[in-house]
Amino acid sequence: MIPTLDLARELIQRPSVTPDDHGCQSLLAMRLQAIGFEVEHLRYGDVDNLWARRGDDTPLFVFAGHTDVVPPGPREAWHTDPFAAVIRDGQLFGRGAADMKGSIAAMVTACERFIAAHAGHPGSIAFLITSDEEGPATHGTVKVLEHLAARGERIDYCLVGEPTSQHEVGDTIKNGRRGSLNGVLRVHGHQGHVAYPQLAENPIHKAAPALADLAATEWDRGNEHFPPTTFQISNIQAGTGAENIIPGELQVVFNLRFSTESSAAGLRAHIEGLLSRHGLKFDIDWKLSGEPFLTPAGILVDASRTAIREVTGLQTELSTSGGTSDGRFIAPTGAQVVELGPVNATIHKANESVNIEQLDTLSQIYEKILGTVLT
Repeated sequence: MIPTLDLARELIQRPSVTPDDHGCQSLLAMRLQAIGFEVEHLRYGDVDNLWARRGDDTPLFVFAGHTDVVPPGPREAWHTDPFAAVIRDGQLFGRGAADMKGSIAAMVTACERFIAAHAGHPGSIAFLITSDEEGPATHGTVKVLEHLAARGERIDYCLVGEPTSQHEVGDTIKNGRRGSLNGVLRVHGHQGHVAYPQLAENPIHKAAPALADLAATEWDRGNEHFPPTTFQISNIQAGTGAENIIPGELQVVFNLRFSTESSAAGLRAHIEGLLSRHGLKFDIDWKLSGEPFLTPAGILVDASRTAIREVTGLQTELSTSGGTSDGRFIAPTGAQVVELGPVNATIHKANESVNIEQLDTLSQIYEKILGTVLT
């Protein structure tokens, strides 16, 4: 078996459901220490984080990722044990195979080969690994970055191993992500009997026109890098469950994925203004998961595209679509950030898998990126 596959299987066999690292980072630390990395285990709350660095010079190139995985769900939905790391028909099956233990394994083996060939390379290489990416993301990468900033360590280039590929490894990389703004809206009315509506105020009826307006709003038109901002209602709750009671409150949970053409402050102001114009009595709890970021063409983007072309022959597509990642925390520090990983077709699904040949391909791509940036 190829080294990348071996390591990926070892990681998958550790059931590290968020925020439990289940020893994955200790395994990585041993491999990295063997090739000259200095390792720090940083625990915040119930979250384990690993910072491993080789070298003191600039530029600092960082591989970033997470050892935590989402729960596997019902066992009967899987054709094998989700933590057995079974190989079948050229695929490695298991929770985290694609998101993102396969990527982490490819990062480590890429470094092992690169350092064996370039022991005296310029600059530094580091790993920033957390067990809090699939969870609240409050005690993981954010805390490590605060720790690094306090002692003056600055990341120049960061490659995040999120599963970005669509059909073949390397066909798509993310050079940015949309912002994510969440809101919990509570519209206040007056509870009453459905037979006496004149004595009550139905918040569902009051809010319906405003929600329709929000759903129909054109927030922006996007730009050459980002699609237009979108608004989605994900949950609506009201009432006691009884059919003869007008509810006293309506709760609406929503999310905006926004481009660089909009700002979180502007979106909040627009929504609150629209609700006020509709005459609603309301309050909103806001949560900003991340601002949009973009890494334009430059050293890291160019190195990634060149490496993919040389290893696979593919002309990779730059994209900012999809969900959020920990890149949203790293980019504001001034680092160039790209995300590049396996095919994402099975992530968070039963029978998650990754093609074993493409794991090796991914490791080769990572190695070539290192060679371009640090030699």
